[in-house]
Amino acid sequence: MIELLLTSFPVIIRYFQLKRRGEALSVWNMKTAVVMWAVMAFALFLVIFYFHPKSYSGLVPFRTVSVVAQTSGPVTEVNVVNGQRVAAGDVLFRIEDASQKAAVAEAEAQFDQIAAAETKAQDALKVADSQVKEIEANLTKLTVDLENAQTLVDRNVGRADDVRTAQAALDAAQAGLAAAQAQRDAATSDLEEGIPAQRRAAETKLESAKVALERTVVRSFAAGTVTQLAMSEGSPASTLILSPAMVIIPERSADTPARIVAGFSQVAMANLHEGMPAEIACDANANLSFRNAVLPARVVAIQPAIATGQVTPGAKLLDPNSVRQRGSVLVYMELVHPEHEEIVLDGAGCIVQTYRTDLPGMGGHLVAATGVVKAAGLRLKVWGSIISGVGLAGGGGH
Repeated sequence: MIELLLTSFPVIIRYFQLKRRGEALSVWNMKTAVVMWAVMAFALFLVIFYFHPKSYSGLVPFRTVSVVAQTSGPVTEVNVVNGQRVAAGDVLFRIEDASQKAAVAEAEAQFDQIAAAETKAQDALKVADSQVKEIEANLTKLTVDLENAQTLVDRNVGRADDVRTAQAALDAAQAGLAAAQAQRDAATSDLEEGIPAQRRAAETKLESAKVALERTVVRSFAAGTVTQLAMSEGSPASTLILSPAMVIIPERSADTPARIVAGFSQVAMANLHEGMPAEIACDANANLSFRNAVLPARVVAIQPAIATGQVTPGAKLLDPNSVRQRGSVLVYMELVHPEHEEIVLDGAGCIVQTYRTDLPGMGGHLVAATGVVKAAGLRLKVWGSIISGVGLAGGGGH
């Protein structure tokens, strides 16, 4: 409509010329002016619609956190309600934990058993040391007895039986010494290797039991707002990600700017580029005062692929004819003024109007100037959405 009004001046001029001359107003007299009007309107339509693409599919995307339990069991306590703001680490709900507490107690009891085994090994080591020392002292005596018996035999004043008896006693003592040393080595091995290994295994088991007990207390890993709470005390805790107990809408990080995404026609790709100025009009920002209803933005990225063309392995071969709906070019935009991020509602639907301003020469300036028509049209669209109450996407057209 605005384009027709801007290009109607040839008809208006011709009308006043005919009126001043007193000539009759006819199709024949107006044919040149009407043709000029049609040509200029078509040219203006072409320039405006081609160089300044618009998208009705703008969206302010946001992430959600699905809360599921890490263990099963009945819920014994729910600590939040829908709409409640939570901080990271806050308790959301608790699950029945009797079996987990029993596992922790059992793991802790193993340390008493290990301590008793360590005391027993220490006593065994002391006994083995005493036996080794006693047998070593006895070996010295038996060695002397054997030497004396052998000396007497050599002088023909002793008996060979005494030598054999002394030798047997010495051999028995040496065997007893080996057995005592083996017992001492076993006790030492238990104290230096076996007991520490058992203690490490018990510590690991206790830690695992404590982790299992901690999993009965479900905490928030992100600060945000609780929504879609679908559980109460006595409800079975679900561990399936497809059946979350609740959903948390995280607070937007101050380091991450709010982004608006929009899908543009593939034909618009020739006029879309990073850094391109744009304007965002969201349903949630429309108001009678018209304050902050249209926000300046800038294109920051363009997805380098069309989503509908992606191929994933499957049982059926790809048939391009089955994808009749053309995919759109996904464009990411950020608001020019950071303070506007606080007034943009996550998930809001928006109209995105871009403006081509980088063309060189006088023609480029004229193309950029025609963006005023699209800017005015966007504001009229916002005003009309307020009056009609159907929203910015309630009607089509440019």
